[in-house]
Amino acid sequence: MIRRVGRPGLLGTMARTAVIAGTAGAVNRSMERASQNRAQTRADAEAYRQAPPAPAPAPAPAGGDDVIAQIGRLVDLHDAGALSDAEFAAAKAKLLA
Repeated sequence: MIRRVGRPGLLGTMARTAVIAGTAGAVNRSMERASQNRAQTRADAEAYRQAPPAPAPAPAPAGGDDVIAQIGRLVDLHDAGALSDAEFAAAKAKLLA
């Protein structure tokens, strides 16, 4: 096969053009995506600045925590021997009713 010296042939020119066009397209898509990301970040930041503050979470009902704490105290008293099994069961039933 004879190798050409000098200007590239038709296939070489087409290949070079395809590479250049492909690179240009990839760079263009990358720049467009980066521009969209920056715009979205700006929009998110602006929406965050304009959003009203989130309301404080509603406190948990005090009854549930209070009952659990009272049952815990009853268990401690029962374990210490201050309450019999019958007294513990009656007090627990009264709290849960």
